[in-house]
Amino acid sequence: MESYPIVPDTSQDVVRAYHARTKHRFDAYAEGPGQLDWDAQPAAFRHYPGAPILALPLAAERYERCYGQLPKPPENSVTPDLSSLGALLELAFGLSAWKSWGPNRWALRCNPSSGNLHPVEAYVLAGNFPGLVDGLHHYDPENHALEGRAFATSRGEAPWLAIGLSSIMWREAWKYGERAFRYCQLDVGHAVACLTYAAALLGWEVVPLTIDGKQLAHCLGLDRADDFPPVRDNFTECEEPEILLALRRPGLNAPPAADLLANWLNTAHWHGKPSRIDPAPGYRWPAIDQVAAASRAVAGVVPTLSFALLPPLAAHPTQAGAAQIIRQRRSAQRFDPEPTLAKTAFYRLLDALLPRPQLPWLAQQAPSRIHLLLFVLRVEGLASGLYLLPRTPGAAQDLANAMAPADQRFTARRAVAAFDSECPAHLGLLQLAEMALPALQRLARSLSCHQDIAATSAFSLAMLGEFETAITQGELDAHGYRDLLREAGLIGQVLYLEAEAAGVRGTGIGCFFDDPVHQLLGLNSQRYQSVYHFTVGTPINDQRIETGPPYPQRRL
Repeated sequence: MESYPIVPDTSQDVVRAYHARTKHRFDAYAEGPGQLDWDAQPAAFRHYPGAPILALPLAAERYERCYGQLPKPPENSVTPDLSSLGALLELAFGLSAWKSWGPNRWALRCNPSSGNLHPVEAYVLAGNFPGLVDGLHHYDPENHALEGRAFATSRGEAPWLAIGLSSIMWREAWKYGERAFRYCQLDVGHAVACLTYAAALLGWEVVPLTIDGKQLAHCLGLDRADDFPPVRDNFTECEEPEILLALRRPGLNAPPAADLLANWLNTAHWHGKPSRIDPAPGYRWPAIDQVAAASRAVAGVVPTLSFALLPPLAAHPTQAGAAQIIRQRRSAQRFDPEPTLAKTAFYRLLDALLPRPQLPWLAQQAPSRIHLLLFVLRVEGLASGLYLLPRTPGAAQDLANAMAPADQRFTARRAVAAFDSECPAHLGLLQLAEMALPALQRLARSLSCHQDIAATSAFSLAMLGEFETAITQGELDAHGYRDLLREAGLIGQVLYLEAEAAGVRGTGIGCFFDDPVHQLLGLNSQRYQSVYHFTVGTPINDQRIETGPPYPQRRL
């Protein structure tokens, strides 16, 4: 089965058309497969048989420190070696547990993913890194090992390390159809945030690098016709180049310039062939290929980040370790509708979402353009209703201007700090309208595809992105669409970890009714678009599901 292609004029038009056609509506969902054969699910792990394998140490515990102190660099950053590299990759992309229920067994990872399908693949590029052959290595999360893809001749330069991410989009498209491109970009954002948290544990920084999509594909070996032949029936195996990130600390430098890096492996010795993801797909979604091409960076993207002057984010009061919080992160499947969330914890969580010059916001490739519509359901001492968190200066007024003038529902909006002394003034939180809890539950549930998790939690939210600004920031491409979705993933990862630190749990919601969210606020143009939903509350754990360690074969 093939869907009809998009036929627009410019890259921005392709993105506008894709985003519009992949909206869920009350009367119809975005195009998808309709039914799933779970016995034919795409492979969850990619391997490179024939490539040399380097088992990495499971060493995260060596570097454990308090989660609340994570934004503050340690006095001495960790020395780069295989032990610290192993900890970095384990906490960023590795397994966190195995789950089983009856005959079924599946892995959980430190980086979350829509439907636990995990399209993101991670690659390590290194030069003169202690214990590692110069070249390109694929990270195998199933076995916590590196597969040597290409070995280059050492140039005797100062040590450097970079992480490249790609997406196997078919893993998401198999289940979610045309909407899968959105979910892949959300997952990339989650993965980038995971890397920044893991790096912070070591006292390292994560910095996005300027490189276009074609160069990145070459750096990661994704354009090799022998490995990924460009034929019609091989679309399930393709990997989309996403982002390249440098790891920095004293003694660990930035990699070579993009043009040098892209040609670095031309004379390398290549090893291994990619394992198959899905040899017999039943569908294909050309719209995904088209939006991927339209939003792929065609010129180096230079981050131009600026941050509002905000008070430093206070250390989180938890005494739990960062590695512990990262590993225990889960997506709640059900929430207990009885408990309330302490107001101080709620405000702290929102404060952590404001962009500051620290992790994970420094890993963005574009300015922050996402703001939060909050459905406050059960926060102690705070009236249930609709609230708005503008995350950048001027966004509150801009959002107000974007709402339909004839809409009188939110004329009584007011700053929460004006009537609640516990609310930090710099938060800028606005109350749009009080609502009775039953009515608010119905609204939150209906907008998130009728899912109870949006209504039984302490609060849920919709992420409103500056869509038109984002997609028109580039003259030759619409790469800002990826940036916008990735920022939503970054926000989601902060929500996940801050929720765990507060003793509750979060869940990302990719299924929501797009335009009804806009209609609720009177947003009548594409200036703002809802790009991701999320919910936080007290989880109800399914006692029937058993949990096992992530790498039992390594712990004998």
